[in-house]
Amino acid sequence: MKKVLILGITGQIGSYLAEILLERGYEIHGVIRRSSSFNTGRLNDIYDRIKLYYGDITDALSIDQIINDIKPDYIYNMAAMSHVAVSYTTPLYTTMTDAVGPLIVLEAMKKHCPNSRYIQASTSELYGHVLETPQTEKTHFNPVSPYAASKQYGFFITKIYREAYGLFACNSICFNNESPRRGSTFVTKKITEGLVKIKNNAQKVLKLGNLNSLRDWGYSYEYSLGIIKIIEQDKPDDFILATGENHSIREFIEEAASYVNMNIEWVGEGLNEKGIDKNTGNIIIEIDEKYFRPTEVETLLGNAEKAKNILGWEPKVKFKELVEIMMTHEIKNEGKSLIGT
Repeated sequence: MKKVLILGITGQIGSYLAEILLERGYEIHGVIRRSSSFNTGRLNDIYDRIKLYYGDITDALSIDQIINDIKPDYIYNMAAMSHVAVSYTTPLYTTMTDAVGPLIVLEAMKKHCPNSRYIQASTSELYGHVLETPQTEKTHFNPVSPYAASKQYGFFITKIYREAYGLFACNSICFNNESPRRGSTFVTKKITEGLVKIKNNAQKVLKLGNLNSLRDWGYSYEYSLGIIKIIEQDKPDDFILATGENHSIREFIEEAASYVNMNIEWVGEGLNEKGIDKNTGNIIIEIDEKYFRPTEVETLLGNAEKAKNILGWEPKVKFKELVEIMMTHEIKNEGKSLIGT
């Protein structure tokens, strides 16, 4: 039985990977951080079938020991400080997690199990103020946040260890991927949760930042399948995973609102812009400057032709289907009275 080590196993992609690989007959090991509250909710359905270890990707001693003890056949590094806005207020922690962390893992792999396979979760934020659209694997990076700069180091240190030491080390450049398992501080989940709560009179207003940012949104479950294809191919390489479509946050709100019988009308400009539900006349969206980033990434659009041609990976879930998946989940779990509206 092949052994898999997943760092970041408690996250949305990490948990999907664990489920998929467990179903395929792999022995699953995962690293979790110590917390005073339970942080394994995404793993509830498989908790008793996997092996978990306390550790932290910034703690070289714990990671080295875990990798030495397990000697996994596959290492999936999905661990990160992944909130772009928070990276501005915690730049050192972000750098330790997203840049130094991958180095720690790669060093332990080189030392204890150099024949293992490694994949680094990378990000479309690397492209920052984009130099061309759509972005491909050959597009130059232009990061504009501590998160993206740290991830750029993680990307290149993975590539360097592949070329310098012959390790099977890959990067998956994932464009924005969402699911019902997305954390509540991320904008898509914040929107879906917020709209259902507003409909149920559990919340009055949803406050957001830049509504005009364009993102290439895909479904995390499908991206997990793509990540597996990357690490299981014959030759280590780097691939973009994306849908090839981008939509604004404003569009996401409008599409999600339709599932709770809301019809959004936009009034005002800038910080004074508001979203009004035409069916009730209530203000449900407001702009709050605290949600603006010091530097904004205005548009991201990925070209995943390489993944399609080499891996046979192509996303089936696009924008509208993704919103439907997320809103259906919210309505079922947070607003049961809304089913059928």
